[in-house]
Amino acid sequence: MLSRSAERLYWLARYIERTENIARLVSVHMNLLMDLPIGVEMGWQQLIHINAADQEFHEKYKSANERNVTRFLISDATYMGSLFSSLSAARENIRTTRDLLPDEAWEQVNEMYLLVKNNIDSIQNRSNRVALLKDVLKGCQRFTGLLSGYMSHNNPYRFIRLGKNIERADMTSRILDLASLLLADTRSDDMRQYETILWVNLLKSLNAQLMYRQHVRSSVNGDDVLNFLILNTNLPRSVGCCIADIADCINELPNNDGLPNDLIKLNAYVQGINTQGTTQDQLRAILDDLQNKLGELHGRISDNWFLHIAEQDSIQDQVQVQISSFA
Repeated sequence: MLSRSAERLYWLARYIERTENIARLVSVHMNLLMDLPIGVEMGWQQLIHINAADQEFHEKYKSANERNVTRFLISDATYMGSLFSSLSAARENIRTTRDLLPDEAWEQVNEMYLLVKNNIDSIQNRSNRVALLKDVLKGCQRFTGLLSGYMSHNNPYRFIRLGKNIERADMTSRILDLASLLLADTRSDDMRQYETILWVNLLKSLNAQLMYRQHVRSSVNGDDVLNFLILNTNLPRSVGCCIADIADCINELPNNDGLPNDLIKLNAYVQGINTQGTTQDQLRAILDDLQNKLGELHGRISDNWFLHIAEQDSIQDQVQVQISSFA
């Protein structure tokens, strides 16, 4: 298998996962804000913070209101983390690796891309935005199901799983950063009053509410939610489960020099995280360290299997997609 192809499959999976994450975040956040009174410290700015895009956003927009944030996260072609940019990059990566994937996979990604492109001007209307995001979520889940059911679970599929789970673990850690607001000693009385709703929102953001009820079997509380979303090895979007799946892929891939040992250490680190009674600053330190370790793992994977020249070509292709899409 060519290094260039492996890299494109890896990034295809990351971009599709990112597309789904953005669609889910915006959808859940819209519903959350309708349930909360004005004054609770959980506005649209939080979505910008989750994606570490504060500086880039405020260079383009004066205020973090619903209109500006949704435009930035969904349709802004100049922001590489937006839903449209991620879907455009995914389309370019799958277009150049079609010989390794089922035809239905290409058709699904292309249909999602055209759907978003053709409806991009309608998202300022809330009902249109809700309908579009729902269709995108269904499309991403259909794509994942197609690969699982139609594609041989060999090395190309393992690189797809690698990309998906690294992106998923990273986003889970970012979403959990919202929990730091719920642990702040300075949080308002309104925030304290609606804490349960906000913890439930974290679970909904990761589609984990039902599984939490089944596994934890207790009322929703901060310590249990954090432990479930970080340590559980059965929930697909928990950090622990993502790390286990990454380890499984790496163990099966050839030329995995030293990476299995790295994953053993990373898994031990994750399972050793203790969030019981943690403070706001302690949780932020834990999550920052976790994100740094995931970034280091990505670097190790890239250095081990992807050629630098292929990486540069991939970046140039993705940039060209953004230019051509709105030319």
